[in-house]
Amino acid sequence: MSTPVSRISVSLPADLLGELDRMVASRGYGSRSQAIAEMVNYQLAEHKRMLGDEVMAGTLTLLYNRATRGLQGRLADLQYQHIAEVISSLHVHLTEDQMLEVLLVQGPATRLQAIANEMISLRGVVTGHLQLLAAVIPPLHAPKD
Repeated sequence: MSTPVSRISVSLPADLLGELDRMVASRGYGSRSQAIAEMVNYQLAEHKRMLGDEVMAGTLTLLYNRATRGLQGRLADLQYQHIAEVISSLHVHLTEDQMLEVLLVQGPATRLQAIANEMISLRGVVTGHLQLLAAVIPPLHAPKD
């Protein structure tokens, strides 16, 4: 079953429209509408994230130096402390010292941002990025009546 759609009109300067058309072609979108809908969804998710307590799902991606003493243990401890929000994690050894870790997270946006800030600010973390979506992961276990 498809979702009903509404038509809108958007006016763009010629150079911006040209950029949009090049992006549509290079990314393989079926239409401008598809590309614009994705951009609107992204911006709405960002807006909801900034507003605060809406429950959202997303990823926290960290690049860190595994040679930093105690860092891996501290990251593991933080994941355990926030076990209600950290659904899953995956880490990959990129080089002898560099690790890439991706955490699947869900919870109130402000809480997820606080967790991300706590992890990203640790000594040895090179960079990190929290990406939230206006989506919620279905519960793993149904509540008991």
